[in-house]
Amino acid sequence: MQDPIGFLRYQRVEAGKQFARARIRHWHEYEQIMPVRQASVQAQRCMDCGTPHCHRYCPVHNLIPDWNSLINEEDWYSAWLQLESTNNFPEFTGRICNAPCEDACTLSIGSQPVTIRSIELAIVERAWQSGWIKPQPARRKLFKRVAIIGSGPAGLACAQQLARAGYRVSVYEKSNRAGGLLRYGIPDFRLNKSVLERRLAQLHAEGVRFRCGVHVGYDLDFAALLRNQHAVVLACGAEQPRTLAVRGMSLHGIHFAMDYLTQQNRRVAGDFLSHEIAIDAGSKQVVVIGGGDTGGDCIGTAIRQGARQVTQIQYHDRPPDHVDKLQYWPQPVPEWHANDHDVEGCQHVWGYDTVAFTGQGGAVDGVVLQKLRWVKSADGRWQKQRLPGQLRHLPVQLVLLALGYAHPTHAGLLEQLSAGFDARGNIATSEDGFMTGRHGVFACGDARRGQSLVVWAIREGRQCAAAVDRWLSGNSQLPTV
Repeated sequence: MQDPIGFLRYQRVEAGKQFARARIRHWHEYEQIMPVRQASVQAQRCMDCGTPHCHRYCPVHNLIPDWNSLINEEDWYSAWLQLESTNNFPEFTGRICNAPCEDACTLSIGSQPVTIRSIELAIVERAWQSGWIKPQPARRKLFKRVAIIGSGPAGLACAQQLARAGYRVSVYEKSNRAGGLLRYGIPDFRLNKSVLERRLAQLHAEGVRFRCGVHVGYDLDFAALLRNQHAVVLACGAEQPRTLAVRGMSLHGIHFAMDYLTQQNRRVAGDFLSHEIAIDAGSKQVVVIGGGDTGGDCIGTAIRQGARQVTQIQYHDRPPDHVDKLQYWPQPVPEWHANDHDVEGCQHVWGYDTVAFTGQGGAVDGVVLQKLRWVKSADGRWQKQRLPGQLRHLPVQLVLLALGYAHPTHAGLLEQLSAGFDARGNIATSEDGFMTGRHGVFACGDARRGQSLVVWAIREGRQCAAAVDRWLSGNSQLPTV
């Protein structure tokens, strides 16, 4: 390391962001790429720990201290090679990852963690600008065919790894464009779709073939697909949304988060949308039920659509401003920090359960909330108790349900497959691999492990590709992480 006490000398300085008043008027990315000089200084804050928990808690095991050191030495090309060796798509994770590596950073115990996510993004964007990222077609083509169902991050990572190993890879996507969650679930202000397009172009040049607008299980019989392939990978995501079993759920104006986000992403892309089915927050009082990234994306989208007021309802209490970090590290510390959408104008209601919706003329006009109290049971688990008589009513014209996803959709493809499910409804696979109960059929990503982060999907895709390669060829040189 160039500066062994850089973590004492320099403070954490994050990448710049466009001011809230300006960014809510457009759909472009508002977080800036960290400049080279700033990234170099921030990399010098890395403590070069003997046990780098950042590396351990990164699902793809990015070699974070290594590329921080290389940036200090101004060897950006070698830093890129290190990053590329563990992560197929750092331009995605550098934009939208929750960065568990930063939670696990040793520096976060007594200070602020290294800006790992921003440095990662700076590396990959410099690699794109410098022309270091090029197609890597296989030197030796194999005659075995692999079909991948789903073009989200897990499917794309699996496809790229198998194509580089020489397999003839076809990706089937039910929508009219490839990208899955990256295209239709993530708003453009977090991930501009040009970033996705340049990576898809690389995959195409490496030999991956995309068949969009083909819904396997409906447009194409799964058995017919399997007969023409040596292996099939299910990377269809977890699309079954969790819902609320409360009075008034059938009222007009109550929508699942992904229906709302998908429609807006299609609108930004220039797709035609019928006025009759449009979900628009303009001039409305909007309630987002649920937290997490999906809830935040709904909030940011509603604000940009011109909502009169956006309120997020969460059933847990507001996190404290300060806690003893050592009680939680290297796991995330439950402290309250205002996020980007709070700065943009979002309001919060903490510690309330949604118990009913009210309406007039068939349309929702209010949400009824019940105050909760959280108590710890004898086995140490937290349980919620409703406080009698403590009800609250909020006026609302649009409700967005961001309660997460239970499991992959079972109807259609998975019914035809009959591969079996685990206790949570996800596709069951062998304990030591990614093979389902159906010979030659594998599964990865959210469809296998349940709803999770994009970086976990990339890891799953990489590991599944190695499992497919071993099954088809007897061994594999592909990385297992």
